[in-house]
Amino acid sequence: MLTFFRKRLFWQVYLTLLACLIMLALLVGTLWRLTGSDPGERWGAFRIRLTDELIQADEQSPDQLTSEIKRLSDDMGAGISIYSKDRVLVASRGIPIALPAGEDDAPQRWLDHIIRVDLPDGRTVLARLPRPPEPGLRILMVVLLGAGGIGIAAWPATARLTRRLEVLRTGVESWGSGTLSRRVAEQGSDEVAMVARSFNGAASRIEVLVNSQKALLANASHELRSPLARLRMAIEIWTDTPTNTAREEITRDLREIDQLVEEILLASRLDYAGNTPLLGTQVDLLGLAAEEAARTGANADGRSVEIYGDATLLRRLMRNLLENASKHGRPPVEITISQSEGKAHIEVADRGPGVAEAERAHLFEPFYRPAGRSEMSGGWGLGLALVRQIAGRHRGSVRCESREGGGSLFVVDLPLVRA
Repeated sequence: MLTFFRKRLFWQVYLTLLACLIMLALLVGTLWRLTGSDPGERWGAFRIRLTDELIQADEQSPDQLTSEIKRLSDDMGAGISIYSKDRVLVASRGIPIALPAGEDDAPQRWLDHIIRVDLPDGRTVLARLPRPPEPGLRILMVVLLGAGGIGIAAWPATARLTRRLEVLRTGVESWGSGTLSRRVAEQGSDEVAMVARSFNGAASRIEVLVNSQKALLANASHELRSPLARLRMAIEIWTDTPTNTAREEITRDLREIDQLVEEILLASRLDYAGNTPLLGTQVDLLGLAAEEAARTGANADGRSVEIYGDATLLRRLMRNLLENASKHGRPPVEITISQSEGKAHIEVADRGPGVAEAERAHLFEPFYRPAGRSEMSGGWGLGLALVRQIAGRHRGSVRCESREGGGSLFVVDLPLVRA
């Protein structure tokens, strides 16, 4: 039974709340007992009233005195007996109270809730006061009533809190079982809602990442079939007739496969990096552009611009743009570095046939294949998709435009200021 209560958050919260309330009630009751009125004060008040009232009744007849005793008894809820100075009972209300022979039994009379008042004329008044309720019993009643009332009021609030946590737990379990599109309600603005929002954000990022990886692997396996098929044919030809042409074909296919695998690994690494801080240094874009242009036979121009970034990734961005222009465009291929409005600009232009406006939005998708392109020739691979990922990693963007006079112009905008 105790194990059940410990495992259920509802009972943990609810019973903890009740325990705190009981402790609070006990503390308040104790303070009330310590600081409240004591029996001495209560007895003193009765004694003063009896003395004042009965002194005024000194000259009254026995019948009038009996009537006055009845009134006082009813008002005070006490039994009253009056003795003359000769120790004779002259009036009584309730069970007569025996007049003690001496004062030796005064402590016992105190315990019996009997007080004695000696009037100036020699009369003696004995009053048996009603017993007050025990302080412990009063405290217990307050504790029980307070805990019961607040416990009933706290039940729906506790149930609502734990119900939201139960819904959150169910959603997390459902998402963990493979339903990556599952999200939980984000009602309220308290900690439970914050946990729900954090979970939904993480779930969305992971869903995008997993779907991206699935699409990447599916497209990569499809794209690998073409170079593998060509490689198999080249090996068979080289086995029958070892020629330099067959050897070069094998080398070219192996290089293409190696490049594709490298791009897949880089794309995966960039996907997993997400929004983690970029570990980079100050990079001279014109220097990188000159090196890559010399490697591909392009022309480099512009001004020296430094940004904070990853030199390896930025070099790969320029290389992919230049190789794309060389492969799908026509010379001259030019790369230009400039800056304006707090941004660095990398522009790669060619004089090829250009890209139709309807296809520009899809250029940066992984393995995009334009309309009319054969399956054996493959798609556009990951080159431009990596360009977009690398630009995004540096808080930048990339776009494709048409070039005046014919050709394509790819523009990458990167912020100059470090985040």
